[in-house]
Amino acid sequence: MRAPAVPYLETVAAGVWWTVGAVALGGGLSTAVLALGLGITGALVAALRRVHPAGAQLRPGGRRRLLRLLGGTLAVIAAVAVGLGYLGYGELTVPLACAAFGLALLLAAPALEQRTPVAAGSTLMVLGAAGAVLALDSAGRLFPQGLVGLGAGALLWAFGAQRTGLLAEARERARR
Repeated sequence: MRAPAVPYLETVAAGVWWTVGAVALGGGLSTAVLALGLGITGALVAALRRVHPAGAQLRPGGRRRLLRLLGGTLAVIAAVAVGLGYLGYGELTVPLACAAFGLALLLAAPALEQRTPVAAGSTLMVLGAAGAVLALDSAGRLFPQGLVGLGAGALLWAFGAQRTGLLAEARERARR
């Protein structure tokens, strides 16, 4: 398997989303879940450093495109968060941020030259839409922030492991 471009993308993003979800739990459970997520992220990053130390080079202009996409996505998420907070719909911030990040992954797929980001982005958009429906139908932060954040983190770990070949390597080790 050819080394993937930007091998840490999904794993680091998964750690961020897991942190967002863990904050919604509150109390000691939040700390335990956060520690678990950071441990998984650290283990995956260590495995990726062993398998793909640098990753493949992006096509010319690919890095600039990814950085513009990341910056634009963060700007949209910040603007949406402020606007929704002003309108009194702050509970929709995390689900819509999840959908925006999913759209960014869809748009990043051509630069990464793989299809896994398409599946990951599509799944995150569906998760964001479901989280928005749950946010409008519930009280508290557990569903719109906790469920969406933890779900996005777990999905991104899985998609990142698939894209970088860690799942194939684990499957091969299990067969031996």
